[in-house]
Amino acid sequence: MSANMLLLAALLLLSSLHLGGSGPIHEAHPELLGLLHNAETLEELMTKDYGLQEGDIIIKKDRNAADRKWSSLQIPYEINPNLEARTDEILAAFKMVSKNTCLTFRKRTTEKDYIAFVSSRGCASYVGPIGGRQGVHVGPTCMVGNIVHEILHALGFYHEHTRQDRKDFITIVSENIMKGRERNFKMQVGKTFQLPYDLSSIMHYGSTFFSTNGRPTIKAKVKEKDMGQRVRMTSIDIQRVRSLYNCDSAENQKKTSEHEKKADEV
Repeated sequence: MSANMLLLAALLLLSSLHLGGSGPIHEAHPELLGLLHNAETLEELMTKDYGLQEGDIIIKKDRNAADRKWSSLQIPYEINPNLEARTDEILAAFKMVSKNTCLTFRKRTTEKDYIAFVSSRGCASYVGPIGGRQGVHVGPTCMVGNIVHEILHALGFYHEHTRQDRKDFITIVSENIMKGRERNFKMQVGKTFQLPYDLSSIMHYGSTFFSTNGRPTIKAKVKEKDMGQRVRMTSIDIQRVRSLYNCDSAENQKKTSEHEKKADEV
């Protein structure tokens, strides 16, 4: 089944699921259910614009975003009016990131560089700050965990499965990957902060992302039931953010304390 036909069938299945049915498409192609739940792959699969890699990363050439971070610990943002109904979910995503890190998010006033949440078909983001208005795409199937995933991209993080040391922890099953989507599994050069590989990371692909046949595109070498989860940031996810943004430095601890004090006074 071609990728285009697979997508068409997926959309038909989505309609049937909204109506409460299962139908012959579901029974004949169980891999479609996995496709529907991979909100981070939909943006690439539903557009002819190949300005995406790894499903939800918007490519900006001549830049190693993994080496860049936001200059402030308070990240300005705006939410497009057509996403107003999703405000609570976006705020919940902010809270998940801020809870155990030194980063906070505040509504943009006059800042030149900021994150702009925009309506889309799937979930997508640039990796790291690019300067100016920086879109984070939020589609109908993007839940809080998916939004956290995209925010972490915007903060400067690639997918966990693209780490250079992945061969010790996962196997990429090339024959099960949709034709033309192989680049989504290429390794990236990025900082690891000497933190362990994290199969449960909110930044890790699930086992059937971009599968052409419903079989695994990624196999873990050790048993891991949470691979691809989008429910929580793991302790390693949190430490990764804290390391990139130097949250444990005395200066940043002081800034965080001062910001929290001002927030309490409001």
